[in-house]
Amino acid sequence: MRRKLLYTLVPVVLLFGITVGQTNDRFIIVASTTSTQNSGLYEYMLPIFSKQTGIQVRVVAVGTGQAIKNARNCDADVLFVHHKPSEQKFVADGFGVKRYDVMYNDFVIIGPKSDPAGVKGVKDATAALQKIAAAKTPFASRGDNSGTHKKELSLWKAAGIDAPKASGTWYRETGAGMGATLNTSSGMNAYTLSDRATWLNFKNKGDLTILVEGDKRLFNQYGITLVSSAKCPKVKVADGQKFVDWVISPKGQQMINDYKIKGQQAFFADAN
Repeated sequence: MRRKLLYTLVPVVLLFGITVGQTNDRFIIVASTTSTQNSGLYEYMLPIFSKQTGIQVRVVAVGTGQAIKNARNCDADVLFVHHKPSEQKFVADGFGVKRYDVMYNDFVIIGPKSDPAGVKGVKDATAALQKIAAAKTPFASRGDNSGTHKKELSLWKAAGIDAPKASGTWYRETGAGMGATLNTSSGMNAYTLSDRATWLNFKNKGDLTILVEGDKRLFNQYGITLVSSAKCPKVKVADGQKFVDWVISPKGQQMINDYKIKGQQAFFADAN
């Protein structure tokens, strides 16, 4: 199962800690999110981990929902995603050993500078979504069961709007990762919800800008969990736990705090 998954997901598998011409049979698989990948955090952190431990990290970057499914299918050693209720259920169902908070940032509502829905500066994210829906201006949703998509749907629900019912009209579901969805938004001059780190690292901003931020409901927590060997006997327990311990260690947490995109801190460490 694991080998088949790696072949089918080659375009989103990132390898760290190995150079051209070098082989390394000591590796772990981390099921993670496209938003964390797109932020550039892994390229910054993981080579250091590999150099210190000799353990190569292979990141399979998909939406949080698919990452959890992969881990449930025993196709990962570690889960590193950002939807706490789903992560807690993963542990409660016996698939994870223990979940740890790792870091947080926030979500932002992006849109065209012309702001046809008039949401700029609105402090209530649900009120902003109500204005977007009322104006029927294009909104690009990831539509991929990712952590970002789950957050977006919860905000629409809080706003009292069944946005997916409008799918194919003003509401467009990309079924893709954060970077691809931002590209769609840029091409359509559409609104969208993005994690801040991916937005900061996104190069094709076009006419898009941050319009809504600061609502406490836009908080974005990331967590890490070792996959349980009781459910998945082939999990590399020792090396997987070493990675978890490193990420939540003072060294790993300092690296997270030190990571900046264009001078702005992308994530805030909060392991406990």
